Amino acid sequence: MASPSLAAAASSPLTLDPSLNAAAAAMRKRSVFLLDHRPHPSTPPPPPPLDPSSGPNRLAAAAAAAAPQPPRRKKARSSSSRPRWQTVLSVAAKNAALLAVLLYLGDLAWRWAHPAPPPPPDQAALAGYNARVADVEASLTRAFRMLQVQLEAVDRKIDGEVGATRGELAALLEEKRLDLEGQLKRLDARTDELNDALGGLKRMEFLRKDEFEKFWNEVKESLGSGSGSEVDLDQIRALAREIAMREIEKHAADGIGRADHAVASAGGRVVRHSEAYDAGKHGILSAFRGGDNADPHKMLQPSFGEPGQCFPLQGSSGFVEIRLRKGIIPDAITLEHVSKDVAYDMSTAPKDCRVSGWYQGTPNEASGHAANAKMSVLTEFTYDIDKKNVQTFDVTTPDVGIINMVRLDFTSNHGSSALTCIYRIRVHGHELVSPGISDYQS
Repeated sequence: MASPSLAAAASSPLTLDPSLNAAAAAMRKRSVFLLDHRPHPSTPPPPPPLDPSSGPNRLAAAAAAAAPQPPRRKKARSSSSRPRWQTVLSVAAKNAALLAVLLYLGDLAWRWAHPAPPPPPDQAALAGYNARVADVEASLTRAFRMLQVQLEAVDRKIDGEVGATRGELAALLEEKRLDLEGQLKRLDARTDELNDALGGLKRMEFLRKDEFEKFWNEVKESLGSGSGSEVDLDQIRALAREIAMREIEKHAADGIGRADHAVASAGGRVVRHSEAYDAGKHGILSAFRGGDNADPHKMLQPSFGEPGQCFPLQGSSGFVEIRLRKGIIPDAITLEHVSKDVAYDMSTAPKDCRVSGWYQGTPNEASGHAANAKMSVLTEFTYDIDKKNVQTFDVTTPDVGIINMVRLDFTSNHGSSALTCIYRIRVHGHELVSPGISDYQS
């Protein structure tokens, strides 16, 4: 194989010297071994090359190159030199080893970047796992159902206990309510008794000091004692007994000891009333109610507590208008019914009542300032059948003035829808004797 430098020199177009070209051609004809350039130990070192650029050396070099060279002896190959194929094989082996390392590293990088999918699971193991999961789910389902059943049982038990407790509490509350209502009724009865007592105290006229001294002097005079003499205690007792007997006789005469200005025997009369109950249409009641000719003036006469001695009015509501014996200033109204101890039926007694009053004069009478020509409500009350059969109600309207007409309106009774019985109506008051009202008295 030719040397690259020589080949370049041979192929260069800049070569001008024909002698140099001839020398180069001769050298190409020689065999050159480039495998081993190491000098042989027995061969002397070649002389240093001459610089062809210098003048004398250039010619010498050209002559030496043109001169024929003696044939060289082939160098004996040393035992340490390797053939070319071994070198090529070594280089190929190294390249192959390097390529294998690169391939291995690339494979590792690929495996790291793209991990292999996990191996498919074992079907038997997967089936066993699914079976165990199914068993666990079934166990949890059974436990959940048992827990629901227990919760329902607990809820029912709680509901039963709560219902029983609620029933006991309701019964206890009802018992307490009834007891409280009974106590309230007793308290109302006592309150009514207290009101009656207070009303009696209000109606009592307590004497002032001068009036008491006057009364004491009259007592002394009635006993025949002088103003300066002492009064015997036995005499006072006898006088008190006499006064008490007179009061007892007065109360026994009319029951309540108060003057009745509507009594028929003194001039009171019924002027107008609502529709009367027709007892003739009810055969068995005609005798009890007095027949068809029932007198409305029975309401202004003593009934002496006899059942049936009343004036029946149609229905559960009605009215009665009464003209008094003379003009008075009203104090109270008394409504009487038969006692519940002897009554056949207390449902016919009136219940909710209203009493009104006014003065009704005649055309020949002169009007006066004390007369009340306009109808005024005197009082409103409720007749209670659980109390006494004779009940008195005070006039609650102040400054009524003089009246001679009274109207009783009842809007309900104690249960009967057929009729309402009025046994007696009394009007209490006092007369105001003065020149201004003397003309109004009849």
